[in-house]
Formats: sequence, structure tokens, C-alpha cells
Amino acid sequence: MVSKALTIAGSDCGGGAGIQADLKTFQELGVFGMSAVTAVTAQNTKGVQGVYPIPVEGIIEQLHSIEEDLRPDAIKTGMLFSSETILAVSECIQKFQWSNVIVDPVMIAKGGASLLQKEAIDSLITKLLPLAMIVTPNIPEAEVLSGIIIASMQDRERAARKIYSVGAKHVLIKGGHENVGEEMTDLLFDGQHFFTFKSNRIHTKNTHGTGCTFSSAITAELAKGAGVVQAIEIAKSFIQAAIEDDLHIGSGHGPTNHWAFNRRGVNIPLC
Repeated sequence: MVSKALTIAGSDCGGGAGIQADLKTFQELGVFGMSAVTAVTAQNTKGVQGVYPIPVEGIIEQLHSIEEDLRPDAIKTGMLFSSETILAVSECIQKFQWSNVIVDPVMIAKGGASLLQKEAIDSLITKLLPLAMIVTPNIPEAEVLSGIIIASMQDRERAARKIYSVGAKHVLIKGGHENVGEEMTDLLFDGQHFFTFKSNRIHTKNTHGTGCTFSSAITAELAKGAGVVQAIEIAKSFIQAAIEDDLHIGSGHGPTNHWAFNRRGVNIPLC
């Protein structure tokens, strides 16, 4: 049986993030990828030049088309931009009883451009997070979602508990924005226990799309039937390889290398 994963996110015409990064990741991990586009962006490695939201009716119709013929085994949400889009996506997820929902709360692009309207944050917290199997904020996003300033691992644990309390089944706070040490730690909370996932810090500016790629790798593994911890472990290896094997393209924050993981000869199950 072919495993199928759906990304509900914005388009990055530069190919480094958004649905382009998600579909590349799905393909590399042996999953059939599908997409529902929420917005078209004009962007490259230097920044975001424009954001053009898709009408909500068009997003809903895309989701209905997927459900009607290609029901996904796992779903990932990325850039949703507006409260109206978040409400529509949440209603469809509930209506179709989709499971294995990964919420990547995309708020700010690498260059600093806002990718989520301020008034949409409340909808994200109250409507979408309760449907999430895993929510994957970075530290600044976790601060917004929890209302807690994060300056230590203890702060991160408090933030994870607060985000968990709104309904997400697992909270994974990524450590890429930590400013200390040569090791990076991601923290997972499942409501009872904390788990840590460590990796070596790579000193590079070419990290465009890392959040999208990481969350879509988790989505692909869940679609194939992996447990949460196993999915995160494989996704960590995938994104680590993607950052380490630098493509060196673009003059700003360059993209990660989506084919690095498989070119290293890593054997992964396809279904």
C-alpha cells in the first residue's frame, strides 16, 4: 500500500520552503505527496517580496478534492496566514476525521517577513492546536503560543506544558534558536514525559526551509506508520543531513539539501 501525505501550506517560488520543500521531503522519504495551497509567495533566499493569499473557497475545494479521492495518512499544516484560513482548515480536518495532523505554526520567514496575521494567532491556538498530533514550534513561536519567555530548558518545559494544555497531543519545541553551545536540543512533551533529541550545531546561514522540511519529514514517517518518537528521530537525521550537505545556492539564506539523506545511503522503509 502506498502511504500518502498532504501538506496544507504556502507556495515558495524559490523552492526552499513551503509546499515545495514539503513535497521534496515526502518524495525522498518514499511517501506520495499532495498539497493544498493556502497562499502564493514571491520569495527567494534574500527574503519575501510578496504574499498573495488563496481565497478560502479555493482552499476548501482543494481539501474536498483530496478527501474525495486521495485520503491522506498524515497531514501537515504550514503557512496558513489568516484566521479565516485556519478556521476553514480546522473545520475540514474535523469533518473528514483526518488524523496524524502535524502543525508547524509558521509565523515569521527567515528574513523577518510576517507569514501569519496577528489576529490569526488566537484561531491557531483555539481551533487548530487541539486537532494536532504534534505541534512543532521553534523557540520564538513557542513563546507566542505559550506567553512564556524562554531563556532556559526549564522555561521550555513550562512552555511545552502550557501549549499541551490547549489540546495538542505532543509538543515539540525545536532548539535551533538557542544561542549557546555546539549542541542543539529539541524537546518533546507527550503530556506525561519529556524526551530530548540532540544534534550537532551547524554554523551556516543556509537554513531556509528547515522548519518546513523537519515537520514534513515527521509527517512522512507518521504516514508510513511510525510512532511519534521514531518519526522525530528519522526526521532529525533527515534535516541534519540536509543542513550539513550545503547546496551553496542563492545570495541570502540558502535552502537545505533535500536529497542529502538518501545520498548518504540511509536505508528507510518505504511503507
